[in-house]
Formats: sequence, structure tokens, C-alpha cells
Amino acid sequence: MLSADILFILGGLALLVYGADRFVDGAASTARGLGVAPLIIGLTIVGIATSAPEVLVGSVAALDGKTNIAIGNAIGSNIANIGLVLGGTALLCPLVVGSKTLRREYLIMAAATLIALAVLLDQRLSRVDGMILLGSLCAILCWVVMIARQAPASDPLAGEFEQELPPVYPLGRSLLLMLFGLVLLLAGAELLVRGAVSIARLLGISDLVIGLSIIAVGTSLPELAASIASVIKNEADLAIGNVIGSNMFNMLMVLGVPALIHPDSFGLDALLRDFSIMILLSLIMGWMVFIHGKGRFDRIEGGFLFACFLGYQGWLFYSATA
Repeated sequence: MLSADILFILGGLALLVYGADRFVDGAASTARGLGVAPLIIGLTIVGIATSAPEVLVGSVAALDGKTNIAIGNAIGSNIANIGLVLGGTALLCPLVVGSKTLRREYLIMAAATLIALAVLLDQRLSRVDGMILLGSLCAILCWVVMIARQAPASDPLAGEFEQELPPVYPLGRSLLLMLFGLVLLLAGAELLVRGAVSIARLLGISDLVIGLSIIAVGTSLPELAASIASVIKNEADLAIGNVIGSNMFNMLMVLGVPALIHPDSFGLDALLRDFSIMILLSLIMGWMVFIHGKGRFDRIEGGFLFACFLGYQGWLFYSATA
């Protein structure tokens, strides 16, 4: 029944948001207890943890033979992160970026996007592709750690991460938080995929479109909440850093893990329409934040990205139901 499917989706989203928060706290606290620097934790541990909803949703979908949901989720989440999360956040409050580390991380995100594009050009996500993506993730994490170590102590991003990271809990409590968050994420992923697939069948919409829309927006909610909270606390660098880091991990980890579980092919639309729009929005974001505004991202620019996101979602459903 449609009402039950909607409840599955809403319940799954609630579990994903709450579970992601607990998982991030546990992972960050564990890393802090081991003496890892806050900037390294923020750029790596927290980045991976905040992408956990997308990874688990994609993995659950792949286990059900629905790898196209995972592909749509990875691409759609990046579009949602730029248009909905960053655009919507800038509409609430203009952002002023002072961190030079973010410029370098943006280039890493661009590299991750190009790697993902290279493996997707044959319209098939294979296990070899998955290994390439995850191997690239390991290399890029080493690159990010090197950048974090070279960053000056005065970098505002380091200070913002220091303020936002959870306290150092006892190791046992930190690990229990991670485990609790993981269980909630798994349960939320299962409910979300089950409800979304059922609605897709009912409406005659493809798995790819469901991944690009309902699931992508849902799994981007933790990033939206984190970005709004950062802006309220006047931590603009952290808000944009969340988007850049999440997009980087989506391209490598969220595509890579489901590819190992269940290789599958996909339609040309995913490249010509969806991946192209994702690249275009990524370029516009970089130009707006780092070149045009020279670190300032105002409401007009945020409104433009938000409008692009709404227009894309409308086009997506129009083409899916036409």
C-alpha cells in the first residue's frame, strides 16, 4: 500500500539522520582518543562517516540487485548537496570562506569526479571498476591527510572542526556509539530502499530515477542539517567543506562498494543527463565560491543553485513520466 511505503521512507530517513549523527560522533571520538589531529579527522573520518547513509543505502540496494539505485544515489546526492544543501544554506545566510585548504580539497573532489566518469563511460559498473574506485579512495585519503598536515594552524577550517568535534569519550563508549549508529543506518537503509522501490514500481518510475530523487535527497539530509548548524554558528568553511568532502566520497565510495556487491549496467541517461548536470553544477559552485566571489557566497548565488536543483528534479520526473 502507498501509505505503508511512505511510512517506510519517512521512518528510514529518520533512522538515517539520527544514526548518521551517532555514527559520526563515535568515529570522531575514537579518532580523537587515538590522538588524530582535528583537521585530519574532519577531512577524512567525519567525511567518510557522513557518507555512511549513501554507502549503506547503495549496498542494501545492490544486495537486492538494484545497483541502479546506488548509481542514482551517488550522482543525485552530489546534485542535492550542491543545489539543495549549499544553495539552500546560502539562501538562509551568505557564506564567507577563508580556508585555503578548501580550494585544494575542491581540486581533489574534481579528481574523484573524473575518475568516476572514466569508469562509467562504458555504461557498466563492474567489480574491477569498484576496485579502481576504492583504490583511488585510499590514494586520495593519503593526499587529503598530507594537505591537512601542511595546513597552517591559523586555517579557519581547523578551528571550526576543533569546535564541532565531539568530546573524547572512553573508547568503549565511542565504539558502542559507532555500533549503535551503524545498526540504525542499516535499518534506515533497508526501510528507505524497500519503500522507494515499492513506490517506483507503483508509479512506473525506474530505479535510477528513484535513486536520483527521493533517495538522493533523503541521504543528503545529514549534510543539510550539518550545514545549517554550521552557518548558524558562523562556520561557513565547515558548511562548504561538508559538501565538498561528501561529494568526493560519493564518487569513490558510494559507487565503489555497490559495484563490488552487484555489478550492473545502466542507461545512457545517467551520463548524458545526470552526470553532466552534476559536473556543470560542480564547476559553477567552484567558480562562484573561489573565483567570482573570492570566498563570498551570497543569497543570489545560493538561490541560483537552489533553483537549478528544483528545475532538475522537475525535469527528472517529467521525463520519467512522459
